[in-house]
Amino acid sequence: MTVVTYRGVLSGDKPYKALLSTKKNQAGRNNAGRITMRHQGGGHKRRLRDVDFKFDKRDIPAKIETIEYDPYRTAFIARTVFADGERRYVTVPKDMKVGDTFLVSEKAPVKTGNRLPLGKIPAGTFVYNVEIRPGAGARIARSAGNYAEIVAHDGGYAQLKLPSSEIRKVIESAWASVGTVGNEEQRLQNYGKAGKSRWKGIRPTVRGTAMNPVDHPHGGGEGRQGRGLRRAKSMWGKPTGKGQKTRTPKKYSNKFIVSRRKVGKKR
Repeated sequence: MTVVTYRGVLSGDKPYKALLSTKKNQAGRNNAGRITMRHQGGGHKRRLRDVDFKFDKRDIPAKIETIEYDPYRTAFIARTVFADGERRYVTVPKDMKVGDTFLVSEKAPVKTGNRLPLGKIPAGTFVYNVEIRPGAGARIARSAGNYAEIVAHDGGYAQLKLPSSEIRKVIESAWASVGTVGNEEQRLQNYGKAGKSRWKGIRPTVRGTAMNPVDHPHGGGEGRQGRGLRRAKSMWGKPTGKGQKTRTPKKYSNKFIVSRRKVGKKR
C-alpha cells in the first residue's frame, strides 16, 4: 500500500462549517432507483465542501488561510479569505501554501494562482480550472496534478493541449487559472487491499470473460477462452478497450478539435 503523506502539505484545520453540506449517497442510481453507474455504493460517510469554480469575485485579492483534504475530489482545497471578508473554497495549485495570495482580474499578472482570460495568457503557459464558455465555471483540468498547456492563439481562440493529449480551441474570453493543480503524487497511490476500495465507495468489478454469454459479449466458453471477437466490447456491445475510438461522430464540439487524443498502448 502506498499513500499520500498529508503531514507537511495540509494545514491540519477543521472544515469551515458555513461551506459544508450533506449529500445523499446515490450509489450509482438515478431517480428511478436504477443503476446507471456500476461499481458504486457503500463507503465512508462524507460531507460536501462548496468549492468555487465560477470565480465570479473579481478585482479583490484573496489570501489562503488553510489547505484541506476534500473527500469528493483528488485535488486539495484551500479556504481563502477575500479582502472584503468573504470566505470560499478553491482548488490549490502546486507550490502555493498558507499565507499566499492570488487575484482574479483581467489585469492580474501571469503568476501561479492568478486567474485571467485566456487571451491575456501567453503561449507555453500551464493553466488549470479552464472554462469552455465564459462565465460558465471551470470545466477542464480540475483534478490532482492536471494542467492544460496553451500552445497557440489564433482567430480569437486559444489552442489548448489537454491532459488527454487532445488539442482543442477555446474562446479567448474564457477564464483560466495559471499553474498546475496540486497533489500530483495522488496518481502514484496503490490502495494495497480490497478493503480500501470499499472505504472509497468502489464496489468490485467482474471481468466480462468470467461471465456467461447471456450477461456479456465476452462471456462463455469452456475454461479460459479468448473473447472470440475482433474488438473488445462493453456489456452493451459498444466498442471499448485500448486503441478504439469511442467519441460520438457528430458531437457538437467536433469543430473545436484541432488534434484528436492519442489512444492505445503506443500513446
